[in-house]
Amino acid sequence: MRGACACAVVCALVALCAASGLDETTRAAAERQLLALLGLPRRPARRAAPPPPVPRAMRLLYEASGAMPAAAANTARSYQHIPTELDVRFPNEHRFRLYFNLSGVPVDEVARGAHLTFQRQLGVTSAQRLLLYDVVRPGRRGKTAPILRLLDSVPLMPGEGTVTADAIDAARRWLYEPENNHGLLVRIVEEGEKNLDAKTPHVRVRRRATEEESEWRSKQPLLLLYTEDERARAARESGETRLTRTKRATQRRHRAHHRRKEAREICQRRPLYVDFAEVGWSDWIVAPHGYDAYYCQGDCPFPLADHLNGTNHAIVQTLVNSVNPAAVPKACCVPTQLSPISMLYMDEQNQVVLKNYQDMMVMGCGCR
Repeated sequence: MRGACACAVVCALVALCAASGLDETTRAAAERQLLALLGLPRRPARRAAPPPPVPRAMRLLYEASGAMPAAAANTARSYQHIPTELDVRFPNEHRFRLYFNLSGVPVDEVARGAHLTFQRQLGVTSAQRLLLYDVVRPGRRGKTAPILRLLDSVPLMPGEGTVTADAIDAARRWLYEPENNHGLLVRIVEEGEKNLDAKTPHVRVRRRATEEESEWRSKQPLLLLYTEDERARAARESGETRLTRTKRATQRRHRAHHRRKEAREICQRRPLYVDFAEVGWSDWIVAPHGYDAYYCQGDCPFPLADHLNGTNHAIVQTLVNSVNPAAVPKACCVPTQLSPISMLYMDEQNQVVLKNYQDMMVMGCGCR
């Protein structure tokens, strides 16, 4: 029933945060509890400047209901190259060093996938190859060569869309040894020609001097990091899944006399819309603006009807209650089926994060 408790806490706390007349201490405590449930140590700081645009790849992930390309991952983050003084050493379009700062990833998260996506350059016809290296140790000009480890080798053929290279080994090393994050080296070579640099690469790796920042933003390489947080990992390892309808071993074909109840009094799903603007979180939650959480409420009368999804224990408890109400209470109306939602938000480093939260929306109710 852990999932049911999680959903109930979310619904209750959001309603509490949105209620008027609360003192600041109570409101702050409720907000802290809800943020903890969402796996956030604190509320991302408010910013006067508008947040950066959400990369198209992250929007597509969100629109696909947060479907992660990496197994077991429940969180996705996007990163763009951070310019440094080393950029001037790579003036050509076939070779460039990319640097991504992953320091904002919580220590409890484990990398499950890391994809580096490049935009194709149209009009190139030759066969080429993209080589992606992890810079294990940078070189010293005129003294030592850099130590590179090949991460992926991707053939490039004429086409449209994007090209993706695997960078998971580098991402895992950076998360474990952040002080040794020296970036990635990307090189484009002609296919079949040993170490011959591509004159006109199939993909874009660096910004041109004549290119506006806004124009380059949609074309530059994008690192998508997929991680699994501690809460999701514990649930997966324990075999915990979303609540589903429990099928009873026996069919109850015969019923005693049914007491008539108004439909509104019987255990069922009730509407509850969570509006993030009312909670005061619309400045850092990009999408959705709110969602239908629902909640369960109503009576579990004796005898329990089939549509109330009662367990065998709930049937026995209801039976005992009908004979001796002082002995045990009635069965409770609770969620029996829950579904996840996906959220796009800006973290404290102003990075776009996509996270899947399990057990956030009630899909079915029953007596337990």
